[in-house]
Amino acid sequence: MSAAGALDITLTKRGKHLGEDIPMCGVPVHSHEAYLEKLIRKGFKVAVCEQIEDPAEARKRGGKSVVARAVVRLVTPGTLTEDTLLDARANNYLAALARTGDGSLVGIAWADVSTGRFEVIAVEADAAGAELARIAPGELLVSDNLLTDPRFTGALEAHRAILSPLPSQRFDSGNGERRLKAHFRLGALEGLRIQPG
Repeated sequence: MSAAGALDITLTKRGKHLGEDIPMCGVPVHSHEAYLEKLIRKGFKVAVCEQIEDPAEARKRGGKSVVARAVVRLVTPGTLTEDTLLDARANNYLAALARTGDGSLVGIAWADVSTGRFEVIAVEADAAGAELARIAPGELLVSDNLLTDPRFTGALEAHRAILSPLPSQRFDSGNGERRLKAHFRLGALEGLRIQPG
């Protein structure tokens, strides 16, 4: 289903790219949150684009030229920040699940983008489902290779509606350690309080 179909709005076209029509639909900016909520609730991930060019500049290229736009935000269930779309009584966590080298332990990290709260825990692989149930994330990022690992079938099946599989390369622990150190300006991760499993 297209976004236009999900929102029951008209899909139009404007200009061409590589000889193909450019599909386009839009919503009034003053009511975008209602449309955003509909799309997120229907399982879409939404790229928010804004004009990055003065329309007068686009007209110089021809009357039907499309004004240049760029993605300024990606919205997923775990990255919502709009107060009107969040439950004020609960956190909206974006969580990630990754296994260790031998798979006996898994790391679970979760963050509430709207508050800045960030936590991480290491648990036995068979306890992952219970921990995820306790955390109750709005979205769960997992490595695509976890989807076929029988140790996680139950835990992932219980969270199927909120799964966002990513390529396994995105879960490289060395890269993750470097990014955490850089983000928190740390020489070592021991400075972060990681709860024992």
